[in-house]
Amino acid sequence: MKVEIWSDVMCPFCYIGKRKFEKALDQFPQKDKIQVEWKSFQLNPQMKTEPGKSINDYLAEVKGWTPDYAQQVNDHVTGLASEVGLEYNMDKAVVANSFDAHRFVQLAKTKGLGDAAEEQLFKAYFTDGKDTSNLDTLVELGVEIGLDTHELRKVLEGTLFSDEVRKDIYEAQQVGARGVPFFVLDRKYAVSGAQQPETFLGALEQSFTEWQKANPEPLVTFGEGDVCTTDGECN
Repeated sequence: MKVEIWSDVMCPFCYIGKRKFEKALDQFPQKDKIQVEWKSFQLNPQMKTEPGKSINDYLAEVKGWTPDYAQQVNDHVTGLASEVGLEYNMDKAVVANSFDAHRFVQLAKTKGLGDAAEEQLFKAYFTDGKDTSNLDTLVELGVEIGLDTHELRKVLEGTLFSDEVRKDIYEAQQVGARGVPFFVLDRKYAVSGAQQPETFLGALEQSFTEWQKANPEPLVTFGEGDVCTTDGECN
């Protein structure tokens, strides 16, 4: 059964939601039958990469907050992240457009490395303070998860996988995602936000039960013996 997760690398609740969903999945008896697919979503497509600007100043500008209030919000989010074992260093976060990071993930998905790519990007952005729009940084992250350097550079230096990113963003609108993280289970159920593991587990159980009824497993046949068929043949 497929679980699709729309997220953006610059979304602090997406990384937290990833951890909470993973905890639920670890408790799910049929986790080996769950296929997770990460989908692209941009919270601010017009964002300009500004490595010298603090995230607090950026939030103050776009949301009309004071820098002090932005700091309070980030401190609160940092505390929530620590509750699930994540280290957020928001003072190091680089204001960066996420479109190329999404193209990075789209390439990784073709190699079965979508989840690893998301993990690398989240850690790079929230923990390590790396510029996730920078080509050399993305190549470095890609090599660490097993992507080919030359292929990755070819993708990032051009426009490959741009259509895939835009398609995901369009699909987000179709399934009702107005923010991220947004989890869609078997295209029937949705969980919005970084919910508690118990909520994710309940959604997995409900959707998988229905999916399993609609997709029964074929019987395993142990060998072929003599049989009689409906056309009257016995052999």
